[in-house]
Amino acid sequence: MQVRNRCVKAATAVAATMLLAACGSSTTTASPSTTTASASTTTAATASSATSAPAVAAAAPDGNITVYSGQHEQTVAALVAAFESQAHIKVSVRSDDEATLANQILQEGGSSPADVFFGENPASLNTLDAKHLLATTTASTLAAVPSIDSPTTGNWVGVSARAVALVYNTSKVKESALPTSILDFADPVWKGKFGFAPGETDFQPIVTAIIQTNGLDAATAWLTGLKTNAKLYDDNEGLVAAVNRGEIETGVIDHYYWYRLSDEVGAGKVTSALHYFAAGDPGSLVDVSGAGQLLSSKHPGSAQAFLAFLVSKPAQDIIATSESYEYPLAAGVTTSKPLRPFADFGTPVVTIAQLGDGQQAVRLLQQIGLL
Repeated sequence: MQVRNRCVKAATAVAATMLLAACGSSTTTASPSTTTASASTTTAATASSATSAPAVAAAAPDGNITVYSGQHEQTVAALVAAFESQAHIKVSVRSDDEATLANQILQEGGSSPADVFFGENPASLNTLDAKHLLATTTASTLAAVPSIDSPTTGNWVGVSARAVALVYNTSKVKESALPTSILDFADPVWKGKFGFAPGETDFQPIVTAIIQTNGLDAATAWLTGLKTNAKLYDDNEGLVAAVNRGEIETGVIDHYYWYRLSDEVGAGKVTSALHYFAAGDPGSLVDVSGAGQLLSSKHPGSAQAFLAFLVSKPAQDIIATSESYEYPLAAGVTTSKPLRPFADFGTPVVTIAQLGDGQQAVRLLQQIGLL
């Protein structure tokens, strides 16, 4: 099972110069010996097009770089190894929870040693962007993925995607009995039958999506209902395992947690499955992971080269065949894993701009007492 370097997050909104409460960090250097995965090609769900950001030409590589990464460590190691081999640029990777790393950059400001920030959700990237800490991404890099998967500022680029899903225990509940809307879990009928991890940075975009699609009052009512009815977990790894062993009937996660659990326990011990909410429901959220160059980078040419590599076919093929079970975004590449077809998710329920920095969701979770 792929390991993420994750601390249990009590996500806390703090002063204007901070994103979330720091949880600590660790520094590692990716090994050039990490193996890369084989290629797999088909069509992407959405046609690729450039964003409305100003065009920036590619610059020549100009030294080794440091990447602050909140993404899956094994996949990042494979990406870094392939990039180092191709570009002959050394990459040092500091891995931790994305909120911790974004908060660290906010504290370091222009003196940050990071050249690139690689986040797993838009909120951290959007926060750095709003603080004018990210540089504009090269136009050709932005054009490699659909414009809806990168911000209109052009200051970071979407790299991969994951979908919100409901994991359910197949021996305790039939899929036909599951709701088509995530909002239904506030109903007392689901009391003691639904779990979630409110401290996960993956959960906060769901709250933001509900605020954007149904309003703040609806999001408040929903979270209040969950506080009464649901069981809380520290993280999605614990939640998906609890559903699989029958401790709880259902739980909301990002889809890849279930696939990684399946790898860990083996097909014969999987007693759970995934259910997807109806198109247009806030529970049908597809979230984007992305990367951006720090404006303070001393090696902008190399940093931009790394961003360009992340959306290139070799890198997207690594994502497509990796055990992170995420969706690649570049046209002509799809996952080789048995995931739901990406095109089935349809039009995004909210835009990257609407997801914002996630702080309204964090404040609401705090207000209700879930953080």
